[in-house]
Amino acid sequence: MKKITTISLLTIILFFSGCTQETQNKLSRGLQNWTGAHGVLDVYMGGKLVSRFIEIDKLTTATSTDGNIPRNYRYGYGYLDVNRNFKVDKGEKKIYFEISNYSTPYLFYTNPTR
Repeated sequence: MKKITTISLLTIILFFSGCTQETQNKLSRGLQNWTGAHGVLDVYMGGKLVSRFIEIDKLTTATSTDGNIPRNYRYGYGYLDVNRNFKVDKGEKKIYFEISNYSTPYLFYTNPTR
């Protein structure tokens, strides 16, 4: 059993070392999308936090109708954390949001309370 585990681990390491960085990133994002990220998105204006969205699985870069050209914004679904306590409280609903790649200062990270 120990030999099989060692061989499996070695195979996985060799597989990932043979992949390009972009391929590794895609595999990592795929796994993260499957497991969920519990992401937090903080939106700033004038250096101050103005909005916080929680329980975000991922931010997606919008693409053109034919799917080949990236657009200048990202979008996702999350709960608007009105009281900014990193928890979904009664009355906080899941909503769709968009943020500009150029004019919206934001920070996306994993919820530290999870």
